[in-house]
Amino acid sequence: AASCMILSNWGSAWGTWKSGLGVCRMGIDYPKGVIKNIVPIVMAGVLGIYGLIVAVIITQSISPPNANNSTSYSMYNGYAHMAAGLCCGLSSLAAGGAIGLIGEAGVVSFGLKASGGKRSWMTGEGANPGDADAGGVSGGPGGDALTAEESNKLYVGLLIMLIFSEALALYGLIVALIVSQHAYTCGSDEF
Repeated sequence: AASCMILSNWGSAWGTWKSGLGVCRMGIDYPKGVIKNIVPIVMAGVLGIYGLIVAVIITQSISPPNANNSTSYSMYNGYAHMAAGLCCGLSSLAAGGAIGLIGEAGVVSFGLKASGGKRSWMTGEGANPGDADAGGVSGGPGGDALTAEESNKLYVGLLIMLIFSEALALYGLIVALIVSQHAYTCGSDEF
């Protein structure tokens, strides 16, 4: 249970850290896109919840020894619970790294694409809400619409990569739930 929580939270923190750095850097170029691009941070946070679910299920299955020092918690159960914890924890750790790296690179690239490669202080964005395009050099007729369309295509690709990265942890969660449900009680011949 402990390894599941530690590894899952490590993956969650890693993904949040890397994606958060990307969102902060992207916010310099394109402040309007900060809220839209917190998706990787939210997805990384879910990884810790996967670890919590499996850790609670494992912890509820552990039984203390009886008064005569006999126990119904077998080595089989211990190894099954360890395997379930490591399966979910390591899957979440790997998914957190993938989400962090994809999130960081993706949101920074989205910000550069959406801003047309210009910094926000060059375009006047953020000074006055009504003057967002007043201070910059226009990219010509339809240039801003083309940049927005291209950045949205990039954003869709980013979301697809994040979804498949999150699926790695989900697979680990599913397998951990299945493995943790197998039990052998000492003193019985039933599995």
